[in-house]
Amino acid sequence: MPQAGQAAWRAADLRTSDWMIPVGAEDLAELEQALTALGGRAPQSAAEAPLPHLGAVLRGAATRLDTGRGFVLLRGLTLERLGEALAEPLLAALGAHLGRPLPGPAGAVQRQASAAGGALRWRFHADAADVVALLIMRQPPDVDPAMLVAAASVHNEMMKRDRAALELLYRPMPHATPTGSVIDLPVFSTASGAFVGRYARDSIDAAQRVPQTPRLTGPQMQALDLLDSLCAEPGLALRMDVRPGDVLLFNPLQVWKRRAESLAESLAEPAPPEAASGSEVAIEAEAPPAMPAPGKREALRLLLLTESSRALPEGLLALVGAPEGPDATMVGG
Repeated sequence: MPQAGQAAWRAADLRTSDWMIPVGAEDLAELEQALTALGGRAPQSAAEAPLPHLGAVLRGAATRLDTGRGFVLLRGLTLERLGEALAEPLLAALGAHLGRPLPGPAGAVQRQASAAGGALRWRFHADAADVVALLIMRQPPDVDPAMLVAAASVHNEMMKRDRAALELLYRPMPHATPTGSVIDLPVFSTASGAFVGRYARDSIDAAQRVPQTPRLTGPQMQALDLLDSLCAEPGLALRMDVRPGDVLLFNPLQVWKRRAESLAESLAEPAPPEAASGSEVAIEAEAPPAMPAPGKREALRLLLLTESSRALPEGLLALVGAPEGPDATMVGG
């Protein structure tokens, strides 16, 4: 059935006030005070970074991520005033008021770069987390804007165009994980009555390079290609002109973010992957660049688990190499 509510938004129907949250001088002052008290280190909990006013703003944002449109942009943080050396603890402090960080290959806060120009293929993608927090460090004018799309709206468009293809996306498909295993997950599902949309074409493609993985059928491949094309349709995806200091928060189970791949690399014949063990294949983790590169958007990323998240498909955390079981009970809490 079609998805409804605020989560089924289309870019053409949104105003900036629907998703932007101004950060005022009071918020900035208490954040600066908290970071000074921490002495440059990242907090381990919200209690270590008290934010009386901004914390309430973040709790309101968390509600919008879970039951609203699924994303907000905090604008007003000035990196010039706080200093780039405090950028990582700043993002960690904000994240501590939203949930628990997922570890990455280089720590919880990871540096990312988005390419500019050249032969690029853009794909929408969702990280395996409850909340993604991005702190924009640099945004050169030649870099394309950030783009988001509502998973529910893509679902509804596919329902109009090809119901048989949509049905295939409710069935599990093989996904490769960073630990080298292959697990079966659907793109669309429901859990505890809530809609879940989680798309990772790179993980699906990587699983197909494992010899023992069942091959995707022609209709399954066509369904994935249709999904890619719908995500990029005008009026559906939102273009966001971000600035240094902006903090983008979104729920990747409702909102997918666009990222670039080098077309030359994607069209090249992939080298045989190193097997983790036997027939398994590992997805190589992104290595943070040593120095910011000119002509690239630089951002810090933090993946979070939250207590109020909707339930998730079994095995989803494996896509980021996170442990499941007692330590992962916050997801779907």
